[in-house]
This record gives sequence, C-alpha cells and structure tokens, in this order.
Amino acid sequence: MKKFFMFLAAVAVMAISASVVSAQEPAEQAAATEMSAADILKGSGEEVPLHQAIKAKFIEGGAGFMSLIILCLIIGLALAIERILYLSFSKTNTKQLLNKIEKALDEGGIEKAKDVCRNTRGPVASIFYQGLLRYDQGIDTVEKTIVSYGSVQMSLMENNLSWIALFIAVAPSLGFLGTVIGMVAAFDAIQSAGDISPNIVAGGMKIALITTVAGLIVAIILQFFYNYILSRIDALSIDMEDSSISLIDVLSKYSKKNK
Repeated sequence: MKKFFMFLAAVAVMAISASVVSAQEPAEQAAATEMSAADILKGSGEEVPLHQAIKAKFIEGGAGFMSLIILCLIIGLALAIERILYLSFSKTNTKQLLNKIEKALDEGGIEKAKDVCRNTRGPVASIFYQGLLRYDQGIDTVEKTIVSYGSVQMSLMENNLSWIALFIAVAPSLGFLGTVIGMVAAFDAIQSAGDISPNIVAGGMKIALITTVAGLIVAIILQFFYNYILSRIDALSIDMEDSSISLIDVLSKYSKKNK
C-alpha cells in the first residue's frame, strides 16, 4: 500500500510538472498542438473512428492531468469489478441451506449441521457455522454470535468501497485543477501575443475544459458501479438477517426436541 501511494505521488508530480511546462509554452506552440489534434480528427475527410477522436481529445486536454484521470478510471473500475465478483460469489440460496441444516440436525445433530455449513460457500454459511459452534452455550449466545459475526461479514463486503468513493471525488477535482491550469496557460498566451485574439481565448478555454469533461465522465461511470455495489450489499444484508432469524427458530425447535 505504501508503494502504491508513492507511485500515485510520483505520477501526480510528473503530471503537474508537465502541465506547468505546457502553461509556459508560447502561443504559437499551443496553436500548433491544437492544429495537430484537429488534424487527427479530420484525417483524410472520412468518418473519424471513435478511438481516434478520443485520442485527439486526450492530446488536446494535456497528457499530464488526462493520464491521472484515466488512472482513476482504471483503478476505480478494477476495484468495482473485484467487489462485484466477490458479492456474486457470496450469494447463497439461504432457503436451501436452511433445509439442509434442518435435515442434518435431525439426522446427525449439530456436528453434521456444521459440516453442511463448512461445505457451503458464502457469508451466510460462515455466520451459521459460527453460531453452531456456540450452540452448547445456549440459544442467547448463538444469537449474539450471529449478530456479531454478521457485522464482520458486512465489513468484508464493504471492503474497498471507500477507495472507489475516493476516485469518484478525485477524478472531477483533477479535471477542475487541469481546467484552472489550462486557463492560466490561455491568459499567458494572451499576454505573450499582446492581443486578445478570439482564436487564442477560445482555443485555450476549450483545451482547459476538456479535463473537466473527462473528470466528470469518469466520476459518473464509477458512481453507477458504486451504487450498484451498494444495492447488492443491501440485498445480501437483508438476506443474512432474514436467514439468521430462521436459523434461530430452527435451533430453538431442535433444542426443545432434545430436552
């Protein structure tokens, strides 16, 4: 994790340095950069492919801040996909699991019910197993254990969500910062030219605003994934609570039979 932060810091320093250098370029070099990006878009008069258009806008926005924004998108998507896969594997057919546990209690008692939980994947089976481990201490202890271990499983399901939220906030902030630096570059170009030319002002503002657009697009994409993950976690937590109550009822009936 320390190396990861050092890597991000190094990339940020390089991006800011590149942006500062570009802000100090003469107006002629800025215009030439804009023309080269425009040439990519126009091509030979044919319809421009999507990847070429994106490449042109990436060049116009400045490699420094645009690279940081793309990095936020890549890392954020990687974390989101990891959470979606984890939650997909955590899904358990709780009704079928409860039926197996009830059948195992009737046939082989608590030990066989533990085997059923050990051989079942997902947080619900882990919670059930922790409760069955403490069955000899009473139903009240089992209930408290299920509640406590349920909180642990909730924390595991919410792992890395704070990082996704961080990239949702950082991406537009980097875009705004790139816009401010781009505006400074535009005013420097005006000062160097000694004249407020519409071409210089419009070109500088367009390049500056590209980073803001890119940052907002990244934040919107990651926000959709973030909300989807939260909805999956809510569904799993409701399933865990409902099935935990059903397990307590099953164990209560088993306890009364064996008195």
